[in-house]
Amino acid sequence: MLTTNTVSPSGDIGSWPDQPPPRLLRERETAPETRQSGHAGRPATAEDPIGQSRLLNQIRAATRTRHYSIRTEDSYVDWARRYIAFHGQRAPGELGVPEINAFLSHLAVEDQVAASTQNQALNALVFLYRHVLYQDLEGDINPIRAKAPDRLPVVLTRAEVRALMDELSGTHLLMAKILYGGGLRLLECLRLRVKDIDFAQRQIVVRDGKGMKDRLTMLPAGLVEPLRTQLAEVRAIHALDLAQGLGNVYLPFALERKHPNAGREWIWQYVFPAKRIAPDPRSGKLRRHHFDETVLQRAVKAAAEKAGIAKRVGCHTLRHSFATHLLENGYDIRTVQELLGHKDVSTTMIYTHVLNRGGKGVLSPLDAL
Repeated sequence: MLTTNTVSPSGDIGSWPDQPPPRLLRERETAPETRQSGHAGRPATAEDPIGQSRLLNQIRAATRTRHYSIRTEDSYVDWARRYIAFHGQRAPGELGVPEINAFLSHLAVEDQVAASTQNQALNALVFLYRHVLYQDLEGDINPIRAKAPDRLPVVLTRAEVRALMDELSGTHLLMAKILYGGGLRLLECLRLRVKDIDFAQRQIVVRDGKGMKDRLTMLPAGLVEPLRTQLAEVRAIHALDLAQGLGNVYLPFALERKHPNAGREWIWQYVFPAKRIAPDPRSGKLRRHHFDETVLQRAVKAAAEKAGIAKRVGCHTLRHSFATHLLENGYDIRTVQELLGHKDVSTTMIYTHVLNRGGKGVLSPLDAL
């Protein structure tokens, strides 16, 4: 059974400016009791001695103001809750860099989390202090940031891609082909709207990708007819939703307020909608959200096992394979960079390992015997 997720614009982790905006500075000056108590404006009560519920709500408000995704919002709230619990329900305003360091050290040593998880927790706490409590953290936080390992991406051969596709069917197969055929990230594929498929120009428009950037990628010729069939089925579902007084899809940013009826328009519907109507976790409105990413993740993993592929395969592996196979076909690195949506070409350079055969093209002395 498919589940549903709400969709909101994706956003990177916010930067940590040297100074909060003037409005926030004025709020700090006019609310000294907030800074001292560390509960961001809510009086302490017996049930909630540090105003934690209010604090968590203000984290949500701050992330939404900056157009962060709901996943980032939930993550930041969860890290703040865990940080407070780790320090015995003490108010964050009473804590600082030593307490943050102790929390992150616990995550690394006791919980043995990955470097990316540790850094996510640090980003969440920096956001809490800078954008919610309006407090500067004394001390140098740079040593707290974990060094992420440099790893080569897992890449499938063309034969392995064919074997993987042979084990998929229906919507799962179509989405997997889009991931491999256009180099899309998983959520970029699931968030595609009808208007993003350009059959005339044979291209897919990726909206609000990583870093809030739009980009163009190719629409493989072999996907034109399957996508037309998919859209015909989605249109029939949308017509039924409209007949039931529903069919109002989530719109990014302020579009829903500016254009109240746009969410019911055909062009805004998801190419891969969920099977069930579900409430939006932010607004509570009943909507048909996009396809649940965990369903496709499980399907791809199961297909790889059935195909006998002895690699750790996930949806992102298809994007890695897309980039690698383009470079093998002789396309230049800048073209691949644009198709992938990488800000810096150095990120794309990780795929150039495929241009070197067998340990950078060096002949092993064993082969010379």
